[in-house]
Amino acid sequence: MSGLRVAVPKGAIFEDALRALGGAGLPVGVLRENGRRLIYEARGTEFIVSRPSDVPVFVEYGAADVGIVGKDVLEEQEPNVVELRDLGTGACRMILAASAAGAARVEEAIDRAEVVRVATKFPRTARRYFENRGRQAEVIALHGSIELAPLVGLAECIVDLTATGTTLRENDLVVLDEISTSTARVIANRGAYRLKNREVSKLLEAMQAEGAIRG
Repeated sequence: MSGLRVAVPKGAIFEDALRALGGAGLPVGVLRENGRRLIYEARGTEFIVSRPSDVPVFVEYGAADVGIVGKDVLEEQEPNVVELRDLGTGACRMILAASAAGAARVEEAIDRAEVVRVATKFPRTARRYFENRGRQAEVIALHGSIELAPLVGLAECIVDLTATGTTLRENDLVVLDEISTSTARVIANRGAYRLKNREVSKLLEAMQAEGAIRG
């Protein structure tokens, strides 16, 4: 299996991605050799290591043939890529949360169709959630610790990703609603999926054989 350029996400699902790709026979050991490098090559396979939010960008514009990324990123960005398979790993939830002290007031405001202020790293997802409920929200985009927003009065509630809920509990926040669930997905560039279909199909088949793909 060779000839593919693969985008691998840093962070929470990095190890899951390496297990899936390594189990399929790709030489992922090279990714552990030097943590400062951004491009790695071994046995005809190239790897790009990037922020999770950038993986769909590299894949959509053809800088990578395939990539692994969380469903939450795909739902937020809605990139023009082919979503191939669900790896079933890196499970987490997109939730609406508020401080325990202010939760009742936020729920009442939403029920009364009042505009609520929400902080999030996922502005499109947050807007879509409130629109689907027929409600309005003032969305504030943040890039750091979202949990801080309701504690200092920046926002009444947050839309964020959680795996264990530990950070929420430690900051006295409670979940008001579960918006969606997310797991790691294999995606492909549309052109590469046609032109390198044999290589992509072999990768998927190898992942399936090793049990790396759900279903």
